[in-house]
Amino acid sequence: MAPATRSLLRASLLLLLLLATSRQATGAPVANELRCQCLQTMTGVHLKNIQSLKVTPPGPHCTQTEVIATLKNGQEACLNPEAPMVQKIVQKMLKSGVHK
Repeated sequence: MAPATRSLLRASLLLLLLLATSRQATGAPVANELRCQCLQTMTGVHLKNIQSLKVTPPGPHCTQTEVIATLKNGQEACLNPEAPMVQKIVQKMLKSGVHK
């Protein structure tokens, strides 16, 4: 086999290998779950705007407690779990049974 053909074959195989591994990495849903979802938090949102509430305790994915409110307009808002207003919202939502 000619040296030019070998180089072309090696380059082609390397390209195929890179494409195969990059496809697997982008399709892996585990990568999204292994980090904190809330990079920024709000200190509060009006209770009447909240449709549901999700409280995620610390774990291997994130060292912080995360409070994610789904608003009635469909948006999600990360709330600061240490803010007094957020703690009141969580308590009210737990009492009313409107949480995920």
